[in-house]
Amino acid sequence: MSEPVVWSAEVEAKLKEIPFFVRPAARKKIEKYCQDLNAPEITLEIYEQAKKKFNTK
Repeated sequence: MSEPVVWSAEVEAKLKEIPFFVRPAARKKIEKYCQDLNAPEITLEIYEQAKKKFNTK
């Protein structure tokens, strides 16, 4: 099992902008994206990259 991903406080605040009913799924996708990058922490930059990748709007 892999190490838990660390979320920066800034990104935790941004995560609250996502509707509550999709937030758990979004969190999992962002964590997986971060792990695929072998990054130790989800930074605002990684969050924005994941948002661009997964956002279909």
